[in-house]
Amino acid sequence: MESRNAQPGKKLTGTLVRLAFCGLLLAWIFQAIFWSEGKRAWEANGNQPDWEELSREQRLKVSWQYGPKELWGTISLIKPVPLLLSLVAMGSTILLGVVRWRMVLGVHGLNLSFGRTMEISIVAHFFNSFLLGATGGDLIKAYYAARETHHKKAEAIGTVFVDRIIGLFALLIFTCGMMILNLPLLRENPLFAKLAWVIVAMTLGASVVVFLAFRGGVSRGFPQAREWLRRLPKGDFLERLRDSFRPFGHDKAFLTKSFGISMLIWVVCVIHVETLAWGLGMKVTTLHLFVIVPMITCFVVLPITPSGLGIRENGFVFLLAVPQIGEDHTTALSLSLLCYAGSLFWSLVGGVVYATFRQKHHLEEITHEPPDENQKGGS
Repeated sequence: MESRNAQPGKKLTGTLVRLAFCGLLLAWIFQAIFWSEGKRAWEANGNQPDWEELSREQRLKVSWQYGPKELWGTISLIKPVPLLLSLVAMGSTILLGVVRWRMVLGVHGLNLSFGRTMEISIVAHFFNSFLLGATGGDLIKAYYAARETHHKKAEAIGTVFVDRIIGLFALLIFTCGMMILNLPLLRENPLFAKLAWVIVAMTLGASVVVFLAFRGGVSRGFPQAREWLRRLPKGDFLERLRDSFRPFGHDKAFLTKSFGISMLIWVVCVIHVETLAWGLGMKVTTLHLFVIVPMITCFVVLPITPSGLGIRENGFVFLLAVPQIGEDHTTALSLSLLCYAGSLFWSLVGGVVYATFRQKHHLEEITHEPPDENQKGGS
């Protein structure tokens, strides 16, 4: 009876701890935004002393003095309808990602309900807001995927990596396709040309990774590789994780469908940005956005800064302000911040889900552990 009475108290404590954790993380996210906005406002108003001469405490005070007001001023520039449409588009990318991950899980016979998959994915999106790159939430996704099963932990974790590999490879292929359609822009502007060559190199490297992951790995050419893998800490688990990739390479129907969904996701990502550009009254063409957005995303996903902050903003400002496009720097920065605000909105939803996350859900596995031999004999 006493343990039952203690159960609600433990749940309440766990929820409060999660809420506090969410609050700290979100405060960190907003501070990163306000710091940049505060610096810009301080310099634009000609305040003295210079920003670099201020102490850290003074910069922090200025950030929270100017940051919220500047951020709101930027966001308020957009019309309500395009903003709403952009939020729907951003949410659609998460939804399509859930559909793709469930397909990946299905290859290993892992049956995870749509609701539970959505829960884990939206929580992973929340963690993406402060972990490095735009894929840091995959670590959290893999953690929860492993908790969903007792018998196929390696396979469940492997699905997260496979899902990400397919998504990133589709992004690179999509970007290369859009670069071909925008060849005049790439030829006329050196910045676009240099970035294009980097992306081509990334695509070639990714092609090698995809081939090794789905078509047998390095052990075919280097037989000792598997033996070295076994010697590593958790070597048996790593070997099983590696083997879990192989079924995907032999399932052509899965590869075709998952690749198609990934392409659709990146199309919707561009639509998300285009609705914001429309709401801000920008003149950039749809064709140009279809190359600018994926090019920037190729670098945002790299684990360089939390949620790609700084990379995204600089990418939009530099690429949209080239003479061939001619957008104003401030407007380009506003577009970038609104793009991040849309992602942050769904991160807030993910934070609420994380704070009340239900632990007791498990995959309905098709395969189970074989019965113990002693039990078999005694029955």
